[in-house]
Amino acid sequence: MKKNIILTGFMGTGKSTLGRMLARELNYEFIDTDQLIEERLDKTIAEFFQNEGEARFRKIEAKLAQELAKCQGLVIATGGGLMINPENVAALGRTGQILCLVATPEEILERISLQPGTRPLLKDPNPLQKIIELLEQRATIYDKFTQVSTSSQSQKQLVTELLHHINQGS
Repeated sequence: MKKNIILTGFMGTGKSTLGRMLARELNYEFIDTDQLIEERLDKTIAEFFQNEGEARFRKIEAKLAQELAKCQGLVIATGGGLMINPENVAALGRTGQILCLVATPEEILERISLQPGTRPLLKDPNPLQKIIELLEQRATIYDKFTQVSTSSQSQKQLVTELLHHINQGS
């Protein structure tokens, strides 16, 4: 059985980029939950948030987490808030190892600034302050998982570090 690898963490920490690289290295399938949801809804998450709201989006995420928990051999990059729901954590945790990618608020802002209009939770006059607030709100959740800082390392170094954690089972 090929256990899943679940990459969680705040937006802009590198889950999708590193997840794709890690999946290639492990010969696993890569799943980006946000991308998969957008494909299924045939609209962006930002559009869905605007029209349907966050609560409805979180329900869709929860259904997807249950679905993915029945699979194996996946590297799953979760949306930044998917692991807020303890049921999602329990479901995905049963099938694999959860690693949390972290970065500084400033680095997160810099990274997501390259993707304007795609981050509905940051439609705020002071996005850096909003990032700090959201990181503080989610700290108790993210702190439950092995953390890997994506600041000041190359992508190749980070994949090597992730593989080390996977091989150690931590």
